[in-house]
Amino acid sequence: ESQYPGEDPVAYTTRLAREKAQIVLAKHPCEHDLVVLGADTTVTLDNALLGKPTGAADARVMLRALSGRVHQVVTGVALLSFQKAVVHAETTNVFFQTMTEQEIAEYIATGEPMDKAGAYGIQGSAARFIPRIEGDYSNVVGLPIAAVANLLKTF
Repeated sequence: ESQYPGEDPVAYTTRLAREKAQIVLAKHPCEHDLVVLGADTTVTLDNALLGKPTGAADARVMLRALSGRVHQVVTGVALLSFQKAVVHAETTNVFFQTMTEQEIAEYIATGEPMDKAGAYGIQGSAARFIPRIEGDYSNVVGLPIAAVANLLKTF
């Protein structure tokens, strides 16, 4: 899941979404009516990708970087069948309030940041640090439901 040189977050997430869906579709060659959904979500700050933290120190670095800033959550979605492919990217702006070192340490101690891109989950206790978003909440959680529903209408 490495980013190619010069690949922007939209191209990166849509490529991964398509690759994931292609792997599943290839395993079901006889199911001609099958539609497969692939998705990949990333957090970006200043066009740099923030993946899942490698440990508490990495989570601390990410949360310090996000503190008091606006960042983007980008989800690439791919719907594939043997007859058709549709790819879409959804971007949501997330506004983080300024976090104290104590708040960062306490949040990391919950363990919640460790398996999430950008070291936070909006659906968990990190919600208290996010006063607003611009865009789709479900996109920040990991799958833009309204966009997927609209894409499914094309099949």
